[in-house]
Amino acid sequence: MRLAFAGTPEFARVALASLHAAGFDIPLVLTQPDRPAGRGQQLQPSAVKAWSVAHGLPVIQPQGLRLDGRYAEDASAARVALQAARVDALVVAAYGLILPEWVLTLPVLGCLNIHASLLPRWRGAAPIHRAIEAGDARTGITVMQMDAGLDTGAMLLTESIEIANDDTTGSLHDRLAALGGRLIVDALEQAACGGLHAAVQPTYGVTYAKKVEKTEAAVDWRLNADVIARRIRAFNPAPGAVARLRGEVVKLWHARAVPMVRPAATPGEVISASGEGVVVACGSGAVCLSELQRPGGKRLSAAQFLQGQPLQMGDRFDLGET
Repeated sequence: MRLAFAGTPEFARVALASLHAAGFDIPLVLTQPDRPAGRGQQLQPSAVKAWSVAHGLPVIQPQGLRLDGRYAEDASAARVALQAARVDALVVAAYGLILPEWVLTLPVLGCLNIHASLLPRWRGAAPIHRAIEAGDARTGITVMQMDAGLDTGAMLLTESIEIANDDTTGSLHDRLAALGGRLIVDALEQAACGGLHAAVQPTYGVTYAKKVEKTEAAVDWRLNADVIARRIRAFNPAPGAVARLRGEVVKLWHARAVPMVRPAATPGEVISASGEGVVVACGSGAVCLSELQRPGGKRLSAAQFLQGQPLQMGDRFDLGET
């Protein structure tokens, strides 16, 4: 089976590597154009491009795929490349561009998407973040036959995994990426022998995982402790939850909800600070912060953070403005 692959970040790179290791012929890879990154804002290739170049796979980077759009010239060149590749299917994972009709219908088997949720829950851009933020007990991977809608296509294969109480988006991402890589290989092997069957998505239980914005990162200590702890873990590693302390914006990387031991404490007030964590009062309950970061510094355990930033009962984080 000949495949084209379209993807951009690390999640997609894992899937591409799995397909390559399984022996699929991949004559063409599509990925987003290089973007500025790091302190120097130098152009950097995507994870998919870097891996593809290292393994000798041909790469194209169209800025758009609409033949009548702003990047029509790029789209036309991409169509020529895809037609010349003569692929049976296009595998898509976190590509970042909308696929127009000409792409969806060009391969014999169409376009198969690796989506990091159990559809129809969490359609959209940030399914891993939103599953943790919402407190879901489980999530998973859906391999989907793409159509013109937003993650609305028929489901081909699904597999679920548990979301642990201490999972961050980073840790859950890595487990889902590995699962996605295995599941897409299974799906294509089944398709090759005619054993893959599509199931229409249910019309109930549809939720939308909107893109995470930096404006969501500021912690509002007036919220319930469970909500705050989940958001801190959901925004790790990006964009990173933030709170203002003594005039500085501190990043908060890991937290868990704990019982409130000082009912009179007000939201944002430090209840205790030790090597075990910084306990902060919330609107209901409290959170124990176990990993923090000062501006320009490194991520530190609570014990390391307190060595350079001593805290005591009664100190206060601002309520939610950064």
